[in-house]
Amino acid sequence: MDLAFTPEEQAFREEVRAWVRAHLPQDISRKVRNALRLTRADYQDWARILGKKGWLCFGWPREFGGPGWTVVQKHLFEEECALAGTPRIIPFGPVMVAPVLMAFGSAAQQRRFLPGIASGEVWWSQGYSEPGSGSDLASIKTRAERVGDKYIVNGQKTWTTLGQYGDWMFNLVRTSTEGKPQAGISFLLLDMKSPGVTVRPIKLLDGECEVNEVFFDKVEVPAENLVGEENKGWTYAKHLLAHERTNIADVNRSKRELERLKRIAKAEGVWDDARLRDQIALLEVDVVALEMLVLRVLSAEKSGKNPLDIAGLLKIRGSEIQQRLAELMMLAAGPFSLPFIEEAMEAGWQGDFPGGVAANAALAPNYFNLRKTTIYGGSNEVQRNIVAQTLLG
Repeated sequence: MDLAFTPEEQAFREEVRAWVRAHLPQDISRKVRNALRLTRADYQDWARILGKKGWLCFGWPREFGGPGWTVVQKHLFEEECALAGTPRIIPFGPVMVAPVLMAFGSAAQQRRFLPGIASGEVWWSQGYSEPGSGSDLASIKTRAERVGDKYIVNGQKTWTTLGQYGDWMFNLVRTSTEGKPQAGISFLLLDMKSPGVTVRPIKLLDGECEVNEVFFDKVEVPAENLVGEENKGWTYAKHLLAHERTNIADVNRSKRELERLKRIAKAEGVWDDARLRDQIALLEVDVVALEMLVLRVLSAEKSGKNPLDIAGLLKIRGSEIQQRLAELMMLAAGPFSLPFIEEAMEAGWQGDFPGGVAANAALAPNYFNLRKTTIYGGSNEVQRNIVAQTLLG
């Protein structure tokens, strides 16, 4: 196993670093580095910039309009973006539904949907979780009934991340109640502007409306928007979830946040506290270990070997590290890790007082927000069972 980068890979890293520095809007980078609120325009502006370069679809093969990068190049691109302070690429389009369309969609669906994803013009949402159907995804109840050349969809999805911005949604729906629950699920592409679609934002502890409830009341969806075969959606859903869980691990952004934690500790005068330094050191060891695990997978793929399916393990460790980073930032800032006061943040003054660091005003909402990372994408308790079954049988 060779974890060293080749001279060609190092040159590629420098190319990406220079381009990102030249094209990343500084106001967006400042928000990202200080964990401040990003608007829809912030996310989409950066997506369009990447789209013009052909890098929004950085993980796609050439035959579908991607750059055809190796797994190592994709890793280096993500690392340089994270360290530069770019917004996260909203994964639902380019990272999640696009691979499903490439693997299981028709040629017509690929021609219709992939260009809008690659350019950053079309915002996709994920319709998986329902009330009572989260980690047990096979128990979904949203129903799609075939009537002629269309499906009639009724039901509800919940925890739909940034669904208030969505143009389209890839949706798991129940098309049969016969046999095993997994056997009656289909994968449907739904226009969120369709009559009968209602999006209701859910306000979270951090004051953001990052997630939503989405209701379907007799929504008509053309049958041509069915991906693959009817009642085979569970296969496609599992294909997508592997991409989602690997994306949640996000070791590169944890590396950036680790440096932010150190800056906060130094700015607040607690860097010399041995107990805090011990906790930061332990966390840094875990970040490095997670990175080594990612590089191990990349090395196996690069050499043509089939790496162990460890998407669940990456998700477990990555999400726990993100939570610990937020906790230590709160600890380092102490009383200056202010609770979220929406009106004060909007007015631009919270944290701007003698002895306080204005950027620390975002620590409490970030801490609250990251409580969810060990739940979404398959709760860590369930993922531990899957990893145990995979490794131990």
